[in-house]
Amino acid sequence: MESIAITISETGESDLENVLALWNDGDVMKYVGFPNGVGETMEGMLRWLSWIEKNKPRIRHYCVYAEDTGFCGETFYKIDPDHDYIAALDIKLFSTARGKSIASRALSYTITKAFDNGAKKVWVDPNPANSKALALYERLGFITKDMPDYLRETEIIDVDLVPVYMELDKEYWYTRQ
Repeated sequence: MESIAITISETGESDLENVLALWNDGDVMKYVGFPNGVGETMEGMLRWLSWIEKNKPRIRHYCVYAEDTGFCGETFYKIDPDHDYIAALDIKLFSTARGKSIASRALSYTITKAFDNGAKKVWVDPNPANSKALALYERLGFITKDMPDYLRETEIIDVDLVPVYMELDKEYWYTRQ
């Protein structure tokens, strides 16, 4: 498969309309419990971006653009200094960007940035029905583990849907690169 060019850049105010469209897309958000999108507003997006800016470099959000589709998604990390500098990761892509190795490349970029900014491990918690996400994380070297208790209280919103908790260690990441 030929690789298309992508650009990954820190999210700024000029990106907010794109991120808002992503978050309000039910297809994008269905695996995180929002089959109709999150219903966010531009006012809420501006507050969110201000929160990101105030918490750099512990928290970073990136927009992903591809040469053939323009804006195609987002990726994010949040380092938790209260729990041994483990970082939560996230990625979301419009359906037009899936299956093109964009997710793998964008997430690899974000993993490296999280480790460069102090994370010791990174974690994800995909929906168990999202087989493509699970396969992506496994290809990147994530290992399924028991979710830590402190996360179990905040990450499991739907008691009928327990996410798959997966971690990736910094040392392991850099030995694979």
